[in-house]
Amino acid sequence: MKQQANLIRAGQVIEHDGRRWTVLKQQIITPGKGGAFIQVEMRDLKTGNKTNERWRTADTVERLMTEEKEYTYSYMDGDNIVLMDPETFEQAILNASILGDLAPFLQDNMKVTVDLVDGDPVGIHLPNTVVLEVVEADPVVKGQTATSSYKPARLSNGVKTAVPPFIESGEKIVVKTEDASYVERYKG
Repeated sequence: MKQQANLIRAGQVIEHDGRRWTVLKQQIITPGKGGAFIQVEMRDLKTGNKTNERWRTADTVERLMTEEKEYTYSYMDGDNIVLMDPETFEQAILNASILGDLAPFLQDNMKVTVDLVDGDPVGIHLPNTVVLEVVEADPVVKGQTATSSYKPARLSNGVKTAVPPFIESGEKIVVKTEDASYVERYKG
């Protein structure tokens, strides 16, 4: 389906130069002189290579319609993510580069949503939050708790984040997958 370039949004799948691309970022740029254009950062679905492309806002691009389906994460096989369809028990294999910085947040038996184009997996969406254990946290400095300051911590998946001073090593916390930010203490 054709759409104007200024309607491109992150997460969409488009066809350009005979290849399928997933849109990572888009930005409308209005120079001081001349017409506005849209700059799009996108990743090739086959190779995982990133590129930037510019279109005038009136240009049209081919947007591919995606279908969403829920899968269960099984395991990593080298650079590939192996998912299982919970209804048919068939496996789907995706390149891990499709997740980018979110790959460390995958957990065994996690329910994920996969975008399909013509039955081929082209994108993956993790839950908004995950529960992880804090494996390393700086000690609290006395008097520092009066202000709302955060301290650095390392999570069980290796990702670094900032946590409130009352969080200690060994505690489980809820973390946003999009930016690894602290949400709350885990109440389980």
